[in-house]
Amino acid sequence: MPELPEVETVRAGLAQHLIGRNILTVTCHRQSLRYPLPDFTPLIDQQIVAVNRRSKYLLFVLDNDQTLVWHLGMTGQFHLLPGLSDSGLHEHVCIALSDGQSLRYRDARRFGYAGLIDSAALLVHPWFATLGPEPLSDDFSSDSLAAVCRGRKAPIKTVIMDAANVVGLGNIYAAESLFRAGIHPARAAGNISKKRLALLTDTIKQVLQEAIKAGGSTISDFVKVDGKPGYFSHSFQVYGRAGEPCLHCGKVIKRITQAGRSSFYCPSCQR
Repeated sequence: MPELPEVETVRAGLAQHLIGRNILTVTCHRQSLRYPLPDFTPLIDQQIVAVNRRSKYLLFVLDNDQTLVWHLGMTGQFHLLPGLSDSGLHEHVCIALSDGQSLRYRDARRFGYAGLIDSAALLVHPWFATLGPEPLSDDFSSDSLAAVCRGRKAPIKTVIMDAANVVGLGNIYAAESLFRAGIHPARAAGNISKKRLALLTDTIKQVLQEAIKAGGSTISDFVKVDGKPGYFSHSFQVYGRAGEPCLHCGKVIKRITQAGRSSFYCPSCQR
């Protein structure tokens, strides 16, 4: 599933082309994805005034005080194409724009979803009301992380992947951040000192910033709006490297299962 750097990369790519454009038509090739698609009629003749992101959601802000919210799910992709050329494989929605381009949404597994929400009520909507702070904002700090870890027996990797504590961190960037901080993914969150949590806070921010600069990580389905892959996967220290030597100490990278997902770590560098 695309994580924060991938969604931010898509957001930035779309913002360059969509802001100031009007929506002419919306064509749906199916009625539902993960959930039923909304009625797109209110989008017609509206101008896109901003393209924002909250957690892993893309937010297309319209000049009628509504926001089109889109979650990419596992395999969702947006592409900008000239005109109304034939729909591609797994294309489900086509949005024609006033500059002659069209925004296409493709989703092989159809786990993505969309909603049209009044902008003023966005933050109290069920999709957003329980979300924690953005990891690259000042709201996410060593103090905020220490507060959610205090007394917790849950593994630290589980805690930082919980969107109620901090948003946007999935398996890849949680693994890479914990490696840089030297913290074992199964270590109880409440047993980590505030000094080490401060280091983890910094490494989370560093990893995400580097990943955004690299255009995200292409593992299977993720591509940028221009169809090119993200390159942060070339910088992986532990993720997906079980059985390979640690690039820092030479010990073999291990893999364990946590909450049904693979966790990768170095048994020497991470304690």
